[in-house]
Amino acid sequence: MFTGIVEEQGQILVAETLSTRDNTLTISAQAALNGTVIGDSISVSGVCLTVTSMTDTAFCVGLSPETLRCTNFGERRVGDCVNLERALTYGGRMGGHYVQGHVDGVAHISAIRAEGESIFITITPPAELLKYIVMKGYIAVDGVSLTVAALDNTSFGIAMIAHTQSVVTMGRQAVGTLVNIEVDIMAKYIERMTAPWREQHAHTD
Repeated sequence: MFTGIVEEQGQILVAETLSTRDNTLTISAQAALNGTVIGDSISVSGVCLTVTSMTDTAFCVGLSPETLRCTNFGERRVGDCVNLERALTYGGRMGGHYVQGHVDGVAHISAIRAEGESIFITITPPAELLKYIVMKGYIAVDGVSLTVAALDNTSFGIAMIAHTQSVVTMGRQAVGTLVNIEVDIMAKYIERMTAPWREQHAHTD
């Protein structure tokens, strides 16, 4: 479990495709390695990944075919920056919202406009995810906990202050960039729990 509060940006140092095991990434890090041991989970741009090996300045993670299908990691290249966050510890501060690191889909940045020192980013997600997105609700974009500031039938918008731009990857991304989206888990639980009621009323209306 994570909070969506990015601790630092790392950089992909090595990307390998191995014939006998998962693809692997080696990522530079400093703060995200503090207290980390092999087997721990780190959110890498919103994807919960397991540390398989590490040094004082970098760590390795494996990418399964399922991870590549469900995330934007198929687009990642050596030199790309990624958002890093260690898993939430018991008693730790909760600055964002509960983020599982289980990506629901890949969206694309469809517009960026400046608003003083802030920027307003419009993101177009897969159509099936829009029902889980609400005004002023939480959403995780590349692992960053953000508040929905605009919403229509095809897209949503988020506002990003200057400080956030400097500490997460979205501050340097361009229109067309693919981003990982995780909707608020509560919306999916509510949908699941109310499904029998909705199905019953659909048959009686």
